[in-house]
Amino acid sequence: MKSLKRYLGVFWMLLALGVGYFSVVQFGLPKLQSGKQEDLVFGIINLFILTPIIVGGLVTFGYYALLGEYEETGNK
Repeated sequence: MKSLKRYLGVFWMLLALGVGYFSVVQFGLPKLQSGKQEDLVFGIINLFILTPIIVGGLVTFGYYALLGEYEETGNK
């Protein structure tokens, strides 16, 4: 189970890269370049607020899973 958690840590970090790329390329930049005000607001919110929160959370979770921080110590 310990190795599975570590592999999933790598998976979460790779997922963060994929989500970051998809969020910027598919949602952020095309909305900023569309020229409509409602798309501009959505693009700014997506690029500067949502993307860092989502990617940062996934990277942090993956990093701690990779380090083994979620292992049980036996002290309850």
